Amino acid sequence: MSVSVTARRLTAAAAVAAAAVGALALPAAAAGQPAARPHDRAVVISDVQYDSPGRDDRSNWSLNKEWVDVTNTSRRAVNLDGWTLSDEAGHTYTFRHFRLDGRSTVRVHTGEGRDRYGDVYQDRRNYVWNNDRDTATLRNDHGRFIDEASWGYHRGGGHRH
Repeated sequence: MSVSVTARRLTAAAAVAAAAVGALALPAAAAGQPAARPHDRAVVISDVQYDSPGRDDRSNWSLNKEWVDVTNTSRRAVNLDGWTLSDEAGHTYTFRHFRLDGRSTVRVHTGEGRDRYGDVYQDRRNYVWNNDRDTATLRNDHGRFIDEASWGYHRGGGHRH
């Protein structure tokens, strides 16, 4: 086989592969979902304390020992205003006027407290995260999935954080 025939076949194969990838990407764009911004992928759920230590007595101290860490792994700050953190039951915390600096973490506590740089509070009087199994899901201000952490699921029934 000549070099020109081989080159044409490779070019044709590359074009078919590119078209297939484009076709797979089309449904997400057609569904009206905005494209993920590059910094969205740098924000992750880095840790979860779903079972507060000690007795679950619903005291504010105990509620605030239940938390989720959200980390910005990039060097650029990310505006989290309108982003949400939710559990499987639909309990949702919405970040308000919060900017997460690069290479920083904010801890989202369940109970009541005064928001500050590294800690924000859901101001709830009941636990959010189930001790046996649950999933924490982070979405951006457009409702686009960013990250999740699950625990308590067995092989084949979900992933474990």
